[in-house]
Amino acid sequence: MNSSSVHTNAEAAGSVQPKDLQRRIAAGESVELLDVRTQPEYDAEHVACARLLPLDQLDTGAFLRQRGGDQPLYVICQSGGRARKAIEKFKQAGFQRCVLVEGGTQAWVDAGLPVERGQSRVLPLIRQVQIVIGLVSASGAALALWVNPAFAWIPLFTGCGLLMAGLTGNCPLAILIAKLPWNRQTSCSSGSCCNVNS
Repeated sequence: MNSSSVHTNAEAAGSVQPKDLQRRIAAGESVELLDVRTQPEYDAEHVACARLLPLDQLDTGAFLRQRGGDQPLYVICQSGGRARKAIEKFKQAGFQRCVLVEGGTQAWVDAGLPVERGQSRVLPLIRQVQIVIGLVSASGAALALWVNPAFAWIPLFTGCGLLMAGLTGNCPLAILIAKLPWNRQTSCSSGSCCNVNS
């Protein structure tokens, strides 16, 4: 199967498994991979040829004008949720050739595929979210037990927020935390692509 037919199959499916994409990269195929996580997540570990562009900074119009061409664009995040949102933004901008990397960077790592690891001192976004929700929920429960039962609304609220995030794949708290200064630090490691002849 040649390169163009492989790309065509991936586009038709709208997604690709990490192992399949890694095989294409290893075979020297031209692959453009966009990572839409935060800078600290990218710095901690990323697919070697992925280009970083955090979801909250993604200007699809500007990106497409700078990019040029109409080749497929592979999109990856941590587990798939943010990549799907990025793909939806590209579709709204009129670009239909995005391919989701199924399961994201976590699935890539779980499959034992190669990644570049850095020295990020910032906790991954998911752990930051867990810490905030855990702290708020525990505080609310303690206040409900020892101060006023009305504080039970706090852990109820955070629990409903987690349920909504799980059902919809949309976590407003994660979006908010991603905008905090330590999650927006920059590094020089975000500009590569995989065998792209531009």
